[in-house]
Amino acid sequence: MLNLANKITLLRILMTPLVVLLLYFEGPTVCKIAALAFIFASVTDWADGYVARRSNMVTSMGKFLDPLADKVLICSVLIMVCRELVVTGLRAIAIDEGIVLAADKFGKAKTILQVFAIVPLTLHYPLWGMDPQPIGQVLLYAALALALISGTNYCYDFYRRTRERKDSGKA
Repeated sequence: MLNLANKITLLRILMTPLVVLLLYFEGPTVCKIAALAFIFASVTDWADGYVARRSNMVTSMGKFLDPLADKVLICSVLIMVCRELVVTGLRAIAIDEGIVLAADKFGKAKTILQVFAIVPLTLHYPLWGMDPQPIGQVLLYAALALALISGTNYCYDFYRRTRERKDSGKA
């Protein structure tokens, strides 16, 4: 079941936390590395299908993992990019208005969960008789949920504080 095609698919899933992590760092070099890592992970979608069909390695596991890997990669990156664009944009506008939008408890918890998620996701073999991958995946999804909550909080805080400024006549 764990043939070459399925290993390539698993590589795409394992590349997702790396791409997401790289998206947290700022700077043109890290942005390019994140884009290249995303492109590489995306190309594995073509490669696993090519290998599976060419070598007659099509399996039920591959039919399950391939679309799952696609969704994990694409959804994670889209959510991260959208959240970061919204938060960065709001922070820039807020600074221009004299408002500081500090990181909230959800944003801080999200970062901590991402760190704890990445560790078991980087382990490829059982540890103390247990597969750490599912733990990492659950933590990564929890971090994703906190990213959405944190991003929503930034939007709400920005709206509330600009509304307060407008109501007090400081706008």
